[in-house]
Amino acid sequence: MKSMIKELWHGNIIPQEDSRTNSPQMKELLGYMARHHEELEKCFTDEQKETFEKFHDCWSEYMSLAEAAIFEYAFKLGMQIAIETFTK
Repeated sequence: MKSMIKELWHGNIIPQEDSRTNSPQMKELLGYMARHHEELEKCFTDEQKETFEKFHDCWSEYMSLAEAAIFEYAFKLGMQIAIETFTK
């Protein structure tokens, strides 16, 4: 049996990548988002495209930070549940 901690350390487990598109609904939504993104860019002026890309970059960074915070919270919560299970 592989050690989950060692697998995580060596980069064989990548939660942020494994969790992003793990359901058919998420994959479908990503497709819709890509299509709408392309449609919006077609009707933007160059200045609007630049603003939209800046917004997109900020949104991506925000989501990355949010995902990290959620992962940390969920990990800590899971550990608290495990500790409680083993100590009571």
